[in-house]
Amino acid sequence: MLRDLLEILKELLHRIAGSRLFALGAVFTAMFIILIVKLFNLQIVAGEKYLSDYERLTQKEVSIPGTRGNIYDCNGYLLAYNEPAYSVTIQDTGAYSDVASMNAMLLRLVRILKKHDCPIQGRLEIGLDENGRMVYTSSSEAARLRFLRDYYGVRSVDSLNDPDGKYPTAVSARDLLQDRWKRYRLDEMKDERGNPLLLTDEEALDIFNIRYTMSLTAYKKYEAIPITSHVDEETMVEILENMELLQGVNIEETTIRVYNDSIYFAPIVGYTGKIQEDRLEELRIMNPQYELNDVVGRTGIEEHMETYLQGGKGYRNLIVNNVGSIMEVVSETQPTTGDDIYLTIDRDLQIGIYHLIEQQLAGILVDKLKNYDVEVTSTTDASKIELPIKDAYYQLINNNVLSLSAMAAEDASPIEREIYGNFSASKERILGQLRQELMSEHATAMKDLPKDMVAYMVYIYNYLSGDTVGIIKRDEIDVDSAAYTAWKNDEISLRDYLYAGIAENWIDTTNLDVGDKYSNADSIYEVLVDTVLSELREDTKFDKRVCRYLVDDEIITGRQLCLALYSQGVLAYDEQQVQLLNSNGENYAYTFMIERISNIDITPAQLALDPCTGSVVITDVNTGEVKALVTYPSYDNNRLSGTVDATYFNQLQEDLSLPMYNNATQARKAPGSTFKPITAIAGIEEHVVELDETIECTGVYDAVTPDIKCWIYWGKHGPLDLVGGIQNSCNCYFAEVAHRLSTDENGVYSTERGLETLRKYAAMFGLDQTSGIEISELEPEMSTEDPERSAMGQGTNRYSNVQLSRYVAALANRGTVFDLSLLDKRTSSEGELIEDYSPKVAGHIEIQDSTWDAVQQGMYNVIYEGSSRRIFRDLEVEIAGKTGTAQEVKTRGNHAFFISYGPYTNPDICVTTNIPYGYSSANAASLAKNVYRFYYGYTDLEYIMDHGALGVSGVTIGD
Repeated sequence: MLRDLLEILKELLHRIAGSRLFALGAVFTAMFIILIVKLFNLQIVAGEKYLSDYERLTQKEVSIPGTRGNIYDCNGYLLAYNEPAYSVTIQDTGAYSDVASMNAMLLRLVRILKKHDCPIQGRLEIGLDENGRMVYTSSSEAARLRFLRDYYGVRSVDSLNDPDGKYPTAVSARDLLQDRWKRYRLDEMKDERGNPLLLTDEEALDIFNIRYTMSLTAYKKYEAIPITSHVDEETMVEILENMELLQGVNIEETTIRVYNDSIYFAPIVGYTGKIQEDRLEELRIMNPQYELNDVVGRTGIEEHMETYLQGGKGYRNLIVNNVGSIMEVVSETQPTTGDDIYLTIDRDLQIGIYHLIEQQLAGILVDKLKNYDVEVTSTTDASKIELPIKDAYYQLINNNVLSLSAMAAEDASPIEREIYGNFSASKERILGQLRQELMSEHATAMKDLPKDMVAYMVYIYNYLSGDTVGIIKRDEIDVDSAAYTAWKNDEISLRDYLYAGIAENWIDTTNLDVGDKYSNADSIYEVLVDTVLSELREDTKFDKRVCRYLVDDEIITGRQLCLALYSQGVLAYDEQQVQLLNSNGENYAYTFMIERISNIDITPAQLALDPCTGSVVITDVNTGEVKALVTYPSYDNNRLSGTVDATYFNQLQEDLSLPMYNNATQARKAPGSTFKPITAIAGIEEHVVELDETIECTGVYDAVTPDIKCWIYWGKHGPLDLVGGIQNSCNCYFAEVAHRLSTDENGVYSTERGLETLRKYAAMFGLDQTSGIEISELEPEMSTEDPERSAMGQGTNRYSNVQLSRYVAALANRGTVFDLSLLDKRTSSEGELIEDYSPKVAGHIEIQDSTWDAVQQGMYNVIYEGSSRRIFRDLEVEIAGKTGTAQEVKTRGNHAFFISYGPYTNPDICVTTNIPYGYSSANAASLAKNVYRFYYGYTDLEYIMDHGALGVSGVTIGD
């Protein structure tokens, strides 16, 4: 029976094993066992590792920016701070299934922001200028190259301009965007009905800016990107009402950087902005917390003290899903506030001196502007150059005080339409004349053309040879060719010269629209002329060139332009003045202009005539602390901080008075006679001249060729000792000292010997290096040629005002050379002192007391016995000083300098003034006098602010 049972069981198993269900069950059983083993391995054996990996994939850390520290003046006046604000942010949440939907949302957003005058904040360094042209908004050429590097996605600037031409730098802003424009499908946008949508350039740029900025952080979709800041309540309400249509857009609380008295402090304090990649690498070495979207100091103290001002970041740990959307906030740490910085600068002093510079420049212009034509030649005395009033009229257009494009608008005033009508008719006539001249087989040589036609021809040549156009390849021109020689001598027409270029292959036809059918020189030249004349029609710079001659010929009159100042809101409307201009014609236009400049209703910076710039530096001679560092003109850093106002930035870039150029630290000029005290010290200390030894001034120093004339020539000074040499600023005296420094004990003359000695003593006073201040400064240049002229501050000597201030401080304190500083102290946000910036001594000058006595006496005599005495005779404070002039361009005014210190017997401060193209050092000296009166309390800020142009002294100073 047992055997039967086993047989039955065996038969059953055989049948089961042979069935398909058995095989299927076996497979499932095996798979189940494998699954159990795998789950055991995942959850028990390696559970912690896989959990950690999963959390790393889904848990992200987002930084919260810290609060930036404040900046104060030396008296605790707040200069830079943070103001609570709201910003609009955007995040790629994956809510849009296609590019078209994303673009439609962005268009809706930018139109809302435009409606409320909220500029788009992004990393695209391209904007629109006042004429609607796309332009780069990079702060410098180096910055533009860095932008192009990032835009093209190459590793370094060196990778640009590659052999294949994929990454060109000589590309217009509009052309740069074309390829990615299509990639972003901005050319395919449609309205709600499916009709093609034509975007304005501004709308397209705004969308492009947002998309480009988002693309830079596409790997971190969970991070929101700010696209505009400081939005008002109405903007917030409209965005919140449209949230369903603006997926990914949000309103977040933030802060914006605000600057008090911005125009006076912008060159010192600087401004903030989005961090650039090369700067990011530098800052990460000091603090690894820095990230690509951080706002950091871009210039000035904001940049120099960045790591102290920048608050510590907080962090928010998030759980995000597979498309980067935030699912949960796990934890959060709060950010901290950065340190506060106190400057050595006095706020009231800075403001008052800025206006003193402006008033001095206005006074010079009032004195120089004449109601008649003026001819200036290379032989004109550079201190006596005059300016025709027509130059001032023209500058209203040339420096964008008045807008030609506004005159062409539908709502233009009658006087604007009158001006524009005269301009447009004249331009058409001029373009016709240019075509006729360029196409004539008997074209006129340049020397025989009228003055205006010469200017237009030169403009065309420069246009064709410019880097952006590049039709003329300058580096391929044979400078030994007959055509080149004739061109340089004005003996050939532009037409014939361009034909020579076609024949000699330095005309690049690849930049011209020349088809296969064009094969000969005539055809190529015709396309060239058509191209350039077509471009000139849209060229605003050419428009200004045309206006130059229209003003000269009174086709556009001064009266018309003065009236347009009211039409365009440059001046507040004044019915009486408008009537006087309408009824009294051109003579009253001159009077009107002089009055407006005198009242500083129109500023020297707006006119951008010589002079339109200046600087003053005041330094504590006992500490090296800079009490005032003033440059005129300046700019509003509130409009550049955080979000750059592209229109304003372009205005600054095109402003001929160069408001972003710090004249105290970057304007290097030959110091002229202000260098002579160094030469005097070198002569005494090197024993080539004695204190009581006299050197004869005959009016001409003829020991060198060409000879050197003293400023007194045709007169002479006669015998002078060292004190008299400084007092009278005698060129013959200092040329002889330099000649002796260049001659060894055997009577052998060596230029390098003299120069090396002069450089040695200049270096002792710190003129071989930057001054030490904590903002951008150009390196000084000590002279490398002509010791006799170098001894008088000529040669190739070039120093900035702040470098001269360092030198004069050492003269005043008798030998202590400081590293100048703008920093007073650093505190915590609660006011606790962290660091007191004590003065740093760079070196000591060891020379005889008798040498100091003689040089200081000479500088005292300059003020009270020399030609400057009429300026300073009523100054309440005794000072010592030295004037200086230097000529750089023979048809422009001299640069004017004045160095000084006071009080004479126990110096506190030194004052250095510089007026580029200021004609006479009397102007720089007069400015310094007013600075001393203000500093020592003989005038106050209210008095200065109530005044207009300062009178010109009329004193002739010999230096």
